[in-house]
Amino acid sequence: MLGLENVLIKPLLTEKTSQFTEAFNRYAFVVNVKANKNQIKNAVEKYFDVKVVGVHTSVLPGKKKRAGKSFKKTSAQKKAYVELQEGQKIEFFKGI
Repeated sequence: MLGLENVLIKPLLTEKTSQFTEAFNRYAFVVNVKANKNQIKNAVEKYFDVKVVGVHTSVLPGKKKRAGKSFKKTSAQKKAYVELQEGQKIEFFKGI
């Protein structure tokens, strides 16, 4: 079982996730591959002091990369899209 400190890896800040944030109040995170939706919800609520309405996840499989004459495989990643309650938000850059 994962501890809450090992669930969230980093926030995912791209143009597409910024559009999701403005339109649906939905934030994206890169999370541990073994984390489930309940663990992700509890971690976001604990660290950012917000109320989570829903969590959607997607797993990105690893890719084969060429390294000289051989091939190596990159590790898989898991993304979580967390929807917050109306009127709440997460500020990643405070004071900027």
